[in-house]
Amino acid sequence: MPGGISHHAKDILFKSLSALYQNQALDVYGLHGLPRIKALLPNEFPSVRADERRADTVFLLEDDSILLLEYESNERFLDNHLKYLDYACRILHTYYQQEKRIRPIRIVVIYTSDVTSAREQLDAGDVFLSSKAVLLGEFNGDAIFHAIEEKVHNGEPLTPEETMKLILVPLMHTRFDRQTMIEKTIELAKAIGDEPKQLHIIAGVLTATDKFIDRSYAEKVKEWIKMNKVFRLLVEELEQEKEEMLKKVMQEKEQAVQRAIQEKEQAVQRVMQEKEQAIKQTEKRKAIEIAKNLLDVLPIHEIAKRTGLTVAEVADLAKEMDNDQPPIQ
Repeated sequence: MPGGISHHAKDILFKSLSALYQNQALDVYGLHGLPRIKALLPNEFPSVRADERRADTVFLLEDDSILLLEYESNERFLDNHLKYLDYACRILHTYYQQEKRIRPIRIVVIYTSDVTSAREQLDAGDVFLSSKAVLLGEFNGDAIFHAIEEKVHNGEPLTPEETMKLILVPLMHTRFDRQTMIEKTIELAKAIGDEPKQLHIIAGVLTATDKFIDRSYAEKVKEWIKMNKVFRLLVEELEQEKEEMLKKVMQEKEQAVQRAIQEKEQAVQRVMQEKEQAIKQTEKRKAIEIAKNLLDVLPIHEIAKRTGLTVAEVADLAKEMDNDQPPIQ
């Protein structure tokens, strides 16, 4: 199939693949004894012929050797090994130019269920190339998919081995055609609750099936990955706005309650002051009435003492009463 994973989408996928492969062994391929993967390397190797060759996946292993991991669905072993020889020459040249040393190269070819046997050597006299073949047709993809599907639907976490196997299911022997199995696998991955693992698996499927996947479907999946990120950012932004709005509402509510309490306290204080003033006025009127009745009986200073009025107030009261007396005829 023409095309391939675009440069724009590759960054997201390779970051995800790095996290997926880096701390996991290659035992799921049956590759026991290989050093563990240390890092994912660039897989494009420009040459002096001004063209560009792209290997499927290139890894740096912990012993500083390089693993060239290829996916094939045909039995053109001679053509394929000549292609790997070209990749190996470009890899050797690239790293020799950078480091002035020769890195050992290991070649592993993952064959889809279309291939039932494979040759692992290209013997051209003094030029000899060998590879390690992994036949996915020997894996029961339906059984593996069903077992993993049950775990996902039950909310159970997947082991690293199950994660790797799910990525390779579309290339294994199943009762479905490859495109259908790719779509079933990606839809199952979307149902996984662990978001990083979900993205790792989808990225792995897109990379492993890059030569076989329907291009329009692959683009839809990549858009889903990008939109999913945009949606998550939007949700986070909305949640932040919601939190800020709630905080603002709570602050305004608290301020309103404080104002209401303050206004109530001020109203109560005014009522108490008015009540106190009314009581004082009533007591003053009573004291004046008593003083009036005592003016003809007691001296002014004694009346002041008994009523709580001042001597001046009693004296003024006496003058008022004298002025109110009718003149003697």
